[in-house]
Amino acid sequence: MLFDASLRKELGRSFVGTLIVLLTVVITLMLIRTLGQASKGSVSPSDIMLVMGYTVLGYLPIVLSLSMFVAIIGTLARMYQDSEMVIWFASGLGIARLLRPLARFAWPLLVAIAALSLLGWPWSQAQILELRYQFQQRSDIDRVAPGEFQVSSSGDSVFFVDRDSSTLESARQIFLATEEADKSAVTTARQARLDHRADGQTWAVLEQGQRVEQLRAPDPGVRVSEFERYEVQLQRDPVGSPGATVRSTPTLSLLEQSADNANAAELVWRLGLVFAAINYVVLALALTSANPRSSRMGHIVTALLVFVVYFNLLTLGQSWVGRGKVSAPALLALLHGGILLLALVWLMARHYQWSPRRLFKRGVAA
Repeated sequence: MLFDASLRKELGRSFVGTLIVLLTVVITLMLIRTLGQASKGSVSPSDIMLVMGYTVLGYLPIVLSLSMFVAIIGTLARMYQDSEMVIWFASGLGIARLLRPLARFAWPLLVAIAALSLLGWPWSQAQILELRYQFQQRSDIDRVAPGEFQVSSSGDSVFFVDRDSSTLESARQIFLATEEADKSAVTTARQARLDHRADGQTWAVLEQGQRVEQLRAPDPGVRVSEFERYEVQLQRDPVGSPGATVRSTPTLSLLEQSADNANAAELVWRLGLVFAAINYVVLALALTSANPRSSRMGHIVTALLVFVVYFNLLTLGQSWVGRGKVSAPALLALLHGGILLLALVWLMARHYQWSPRRLFKRGVAA
């Protein structure tokens, strides 16, 4: 019991340190990615921190799994190098006996990973989708950015106001290009103002300008007109909600609609994160071994390589299920069940010290 408590304490310290490092890296990468999306107009600059937070929350199961995997391998490698495992083996206990303290350490993390994968991931994706929808569907008034060409929410107009203009309430040097079914028009004006009317509609009143219209069939031609006052109705604030995507669909809904390949692929991804986290505990114990010539970083590199290979297999399996090449239950059984079986056989071979030479000698003796 004393050894188990000491092992779990060291695993906890190693896990926290690894988690802090990985979270720092992930947050930095997500911040750069979110800033890029904001510069392209995909998200609002004021929602950068929210989008980044939801994104990090969605990928937290992967970070927790990797942190747990690296912490277990790093701790066991140190015990081998400091000859603590020699004392463990000398007491008559095999390596498989370490599964109990590892399971006691890992089960809260496995519960958290399951909750984040099955519940947190779709919720965070739904929140990100809502923020992007609100920004993309904002009204034409909110789209005004002095000194920049902006496209209306309907996509049929492009407008520009002078950089010296603060808002559209009192703008100068306006450019407006519109596209309609029978004509296209370019309107310029020296100044503009907003007119909020009693019916709730908002009109942009352009003053002292010119309008050039390119007419199409059946009466093609060009019409140029000058005006002292010209009114353009602006689109009201949008209503409604964004449509649900596969990523933002709750897990229970995916189970009910698992006949669809896209839903089955997303379900395989979420369940795969949980099963992979369980397999990492067994894999870490089976992989770590005594090698005086290898440094601790060698074990960490091995852990990262195994994690990357497993993660790529999970991504590849999701793609196969989405294309209908394999069913979701078959993939879960073959991939995760196969890796768990391989890890258990490997662990038992080390626990009972199986080797081809010893098995051959026993066969000959029999």
